Amino acid sequence: MSTGIEPDYVTSAQLDGEAAEPFEVGTVQWIRRPGEGDRAELAAGYWFISPEQAPGAMEVTGHADETIHILQGHVTVEITGGATLDLRAGASASINRGVTALWTVHEPTIEFFVYS
Repeated sequence: MSTGIEPDYVTSAQLDGEAAEPFEVGTVQWIRRPGEGDRAELAAGYWFISPEQAPGAMEVTGHADETIHILQGHVTVEITGGATLDLRAGASASINRGVTALWTVHEPTIEFFVYS
């Protein structure tokens, strides 16, 4: 029985800000673009953002479940009606699709993310 998923799909990347491309805000270096490997809901990459690119709080409603790990920098994520996450290098978080939050970038930040 075929699942329609490429069983041998593999991709990799080395963290490289020079390979990043414009994103909604900041830039992104894709490891796995949305839809690659016949997996429409799965994507991963590195997000590069600075306070100059995102002055003040940005309201974001997640379009996918997202798990993040901060490699460098500092962001605050204030979940609407919930917790405030103060994320610095080494911190991780996972946020459900549809959650609205205010993101504030305090320092130039590199985030590894997975959308699922």
